[in-house]
Amino acid sequence: FRPSASSTLRSSVFFSAMAWGKSGPLVRAEGLSLSYGGRTVCAGLTFTLRPGERMAVTGPNGCGKSTLLKKLCGQDVAACGTLALGAGLIVSYVPQDASFLHGGARDYARNAGVDETMFLTLLRKLGFERVQFEKDMADYSAGQKKKVLLARSLCEQAHLYLWDEPLNYIDLYSRMQIENLILECCPTMILIEHDRAFQERIATSRIELLP
Repeated sequence: FRPSASSTLRSSVFFSAMAWGKSGPLVRAEGLSLSYGGRTVCAGLTFTLRPGERMAVTGPNGCGKSTLLKKLCGQDVAACGTLALGAGLIVSYVPQDASFLHGGARDYARNAGVDETMFLTLLRKLGFERVQFEKDMADYSAGQKKKVLLARSLCEQAHLYLWDEPLNYIDLYSRMQIENLILECCPTMILIEHDRAFQERIATSRIELLP
């Protein structure tokens, strides 16, 4: 499926990144260690994220990449060391796993607090047929579920976007649209993505986690 030019994503409509009108970084970590399931998954993590930067988190499976994003979005993750987030920081999070989705797309948009029309329009631009909006999201393909999470995030106003493997199961044309939108809008991001070509084009910095 290749949408027409009229169905491409436009920065003036999507990616509601909010300006960080304060001095100092959005995120600062120093000597940060994270634990998952009772064991330390990464240690000695130090980095700073400033407005407009897009940091790719790399490393082998099990080294704590997803755990880091969960901690940054406020989930209960055991940690020691320093992790400072800017006061009033608003975060939009796309998890790796989308299997929890169920119910209708319209209800999901309303429950997420995003503009329903914008959300559905974005899904249409990402290849959804209108009939999909009448189906239970539990029956969506893995790619469709990931697009739902991305569309919700793109419609959210946030200072920082945390995306965990956003390109999983996503078709090539949608990947290109998302990549172009990021480059045009320059949101502040921390992302995990194994597609090295995407990483090289999108990331302004990288941090490698070691087990």
